[in-house]
Amino acid sequence: QLLGAMIGATLIWIMYKDHFDITEDKGVKLGVFSTIPAIRNYPSNIFSEVLGTFVLVFTVLFFTDASMLATEEVIGLGSLGALPVSLLVWGIGLSLGGTTGYAINPARDLGPRLIHAILPIKDKGSSDWGYSWIPVLGPILGGMIAGALYLVL
Repeated sequence: QLLGAMIGATLIWIMYKDHFDITEDKGVKLGVFSTIPAIRNYPSNIFSEVLGTFVLVFTVLFFTDASMLATEEVIGLGSLGALPVSLLVWGIGLSLGGTTGYAINPARDLGPRLIHAILPIKDKGSSDWGYSWIPVLGPILGGMIAGALYLVL
């Protein structure tokens, strides 16, 4: 996932290089690669990432739990199997993502942030490493809490 996020970020930079060259706002450039909080408040930001990831992981665990079905026969959705998760991620973004940009996966932020630091982006500014631990630690904690609660229930 980390490598895929890094490759994806690099391809986007190549595709939009002309736009990066004329864009003066360093925050906008960083925002293409990584999450940026609307309000920098570390306790609030970490809570937002923990909660968003908790909702994602906890719900996906129940989506994929065959014991929750009334019958023992599991009917797969085939290629549509990703649709419920996609809609869930979209819903999390709409409802919980405004505070931090909802990384909800450490690779989503860390990989592209590393690429932002490496690429020769014209007038790019800082990669904001002081904030970078939030979208890594928050999703790890949220996933752990969701997994633990799922096992208890």
